[in-house]
Amino acid sequence: MAERSYLDFERPLMELEKKISDMKDFSIGESIELDGEIVSLEKKLRRLREEIYSGLTRWQIVQLARHPKRPYTLDYVRLIATDFVELHGDRNFADDRAMVGGFATIDDVPVMIIGQQKGRDTKQKLARNFGMAHPEGYRKALRLFRLAEKFDVPILVLIDTPGAFPGIGAEERGQAEAIAMNIRDMSRIKVPIVIVIIGEGASGGALGIGVGDRVMMLEYAWYSVISPEACAAILWRDAAHAAEAAEALRPTSKDLVELKLIDKVIPEPAGGAHTDPEEAARLVKAEVVKAIHELKDIPVDQLLSERMAKYRVMGEFEER
Repeated sequence: MAERSYLDFERPLMELEKKISDMKDFSIGESIELDGEIVSLEKKLRRLREEIYSGLTRWQIVQLARHPKRPYTLDYVRLIATDFVELHGDRNFADDRAMVGGFATIDDVPVMIIGQQKGRDTKQKLARNFGMAHPEGYRKALRLFRLAEKFDVPILVLIDTPGAFPGIGAEERGQAEAIAMNIRDMSRIKVPIVIVIIGEGASGGALGIGVGDRVMMLEYAWYSVISPEACAAILWRDAAHAAEAAEALRPTSKDLVELKLIDKVIPEPAGGAHTDPEEAARLVKAEVVKAIHELKDIPVDQLLSERMAKYRVMGEFEER
């Protein structure tokens, strides 16, 4: 069994889980009946987990969305889809490994799946550029959107990025233009588009593949125009104020469904998606399949009209 990573606010859970594990080992090794004590501790663990996760701050939710064991795009593809065939390259410059996509099947329905992919270890993180796509990544995504349209298959987008890559080379090759082109053209793609924010949804890096008919978000994901650290660096000139910035940005799933910027929150297993990736994938798959079936019979003109109207009504302000 892989060793679990813990965030700072999860330390009480770590201590109790270790105590349960030690007691089980002792019970087996010494042939002593400790089932009653173990059951009691497991009940205490469930209560403690519920207490901790029901009271998370926005900054703690941001940290949870970045958990190193959290499932990434290709994990969900493996768990919810079959027959995945990855497609590569933007047919112009390069293949960006931070952006992945290809045809697959979900419950006998052909789909195009596109999303950002992070890495687990140092080698993978560098290869995937930490999930931060270059312009060629967004142009690859647009190529696949158009391919899905050509073959009349719905699109599933899984968003998980700390932002588009801000390097000089990316800017020279038209990062902003590539993102803007995607936003424009996604509003016109003539097949259903279902979006799920599975982890981080930061800035234009997320919006570049984030225009769709249904936008859903995992319970402990976040979605915002800017990261809390970057916001704090601008407003307070100190990234140490990230927790305050997170409270002001209101980037959590609960916030965004209240603000009517997303359509639905997908619950996660107790303790977050990383504690039970199979269950997290099951919950995601159920909502994705439901959304695709709701959208696939809508006439194209109506689908595009409703998609455009969805984004036109976003945003509220007060005049003083």
